[in-house]
Amino acid sequence: MKVAVDTNVLVPGLLSPFGPPGEIVRMIAGGSLYLCFDARILTEYADVLKRPKFQFDAELIKIFLDQIKADGLSVAGRPLTNRLLDAADEAFLETALAGDARCVITGNTKHFPASRREGMLVFSPREFLEYYRRKNQPRKG
Repeated sequence: MKVAVDTNVLVPGLLSPFGPPGEIVRMIAGGSLYLCFDARILTEYADVLKRPKFQFDAELIKIFLDQIKADGLSVAGRPLTNRLLDAADEAFLETALAGDARCVITGNTKHFPASRREGMLVFSPREFLEYYRRKNQPRKG
């Protein structure tokens, strides 16, 4: 399943394997989810992961970003018809739309008002996991 994942989900998922963000990062690493990204998103991921407060090893950050590039879907986001309130969030919605992703996963769903999503689903990490489980339940027959 193709998704766009906000930095505010990715970083907590890397910091702690527990909870919904950690499960989403494991799903990405395991190949259940494919990240849609563009240069803006990769730059944001790198900038945030390099912050001293997180204490991530520089070589591990490089390996992680290289893995995203290798396994994810690089797309050229198209400008939104209706801008979001926070321009920094637009890259995630633009790449999700351009990459035909299933959804955007973010810790700030309120930054993506329904009237500006252009039909894209937007979930919190917990909401996404509930959605994913419903969509992937074995069919009783």
